[in-house]
Amino acid sequence: MKKNIIILLLIPVIFMMISCTKSEQQTRSGRVENVLKIYTYDSLVTWGLVEKTIPLFEEKSGSKVVIESVGDAGNILNRLIMEKKNPQADLVIGLDNTMLNRVLDEDLLVSYKSEKMNNIREIFHFDKTYHLTPYDYGYFAFVYDSYAIENPPTTFGNIQDGIWKNKLVISDPRTSSPGLGLLLWTIATFGENGYIHFWRSVKNNILTVSSSWDEAYSMLLAGEVPIVLSYSTSPAFHIEVEGNHRYKAFIPQEGGFMQIEGAGIVKDTPNLELAKRFIDFMLTLEFQEQIPTTQWMYPVHEMVVLPASFNEAPIPEKIRNQDLDLADTDPRTTDRWLMRWIEIMID
Repeated sequence: MKKNIIILLLIPVIFMMISCTKSEQQTRSGRVENVLKIYTYDSLVTWGLVEKTIPLFEEKSGSKVVIESVGDAGNILNRLIMEKKNPQADLVIGLDNTMLNRVLDEDLLVSYKSEKMNNIREIFHFDKTYHLTPYDYGYFAFVYDSYAIENPPTTFGNIQDGIWKNKLVISDPRTSSPGLGLLLWTIATFGENGYIHFWRSVKNNILTVSSSWDEAYSMLLAGEVPIVLSYSTSPAFHIEVEGNHRYKAFIPQEGGFMQIEGAGIVKDTPNLELAKRFIDFMLTLEFQEQIPTTQWMYPVHEMVVLPASFNEAPIPEKIRNQDLDLADTDPRTTDRWLMRWIEIMID
């Protein structure tokens, strides 16, 4: 009888130990069932897309979404690689076509093709393995302060001219997707040998290399530099929100470069079905129609009506992406390009 009493007394203790162990495991992994943890870049949060969409998904799914902004897109990728053996997130938003070869090589994400991808134009299916699902796109461009510059450069050749010394700020390709995009854009335009000459020539015109797009763009707005690497649609924000046409964009005549941003499901997530539902949600009209006036990018959903401010955004006659097949580019090749850039640009 006493033995039975001892066993009965131990049962709650054992149950508590099991519960505590499970809770500790969930805390260590950072991923709890029915709580979707998402890594993304800073501007997705600060510019309003999260605020306008996440509550709607939580209501529809009966789940909770936890957003963690971890810097720029390069920081997101580095974080995923660092946590590869013990993933902390369920889903990631903001990795793009410039990073696809590294994402696939590192085997970080789960392949998932949403049925809603059937309604998305083929040009945006940049990842044929569907580890990354596109949600928006845009064209890299140089944005300038028209109060400071009357006649902006029109070509990559013009940008190398000495009259623009210390007039330009770009973001770092090691941490920033626009920074990496510019590097790949110049390789697509000038080839493996020509891009080295471009960067050597343009170096003195670059006042600083910032760690993120946000930091670089802030320097433009603060009047520290008159030209910044950004997107063709960036001036739409100032037109729509501030009512001014001070900031304008140009794409060099040699051709433009398209960035397609994607979302992916992190491997071994305990919330696989919930993560799939979120990917599906990102392709719905109710999510996509928020992109133009929060991300200031083009949505991949063709039924979204763009604000009139987008009419002033330049569209490149030639898109250089086709000159550089990033999906088939070995990550070691990208690393080599990046190392050459570091040798030239970083003292």
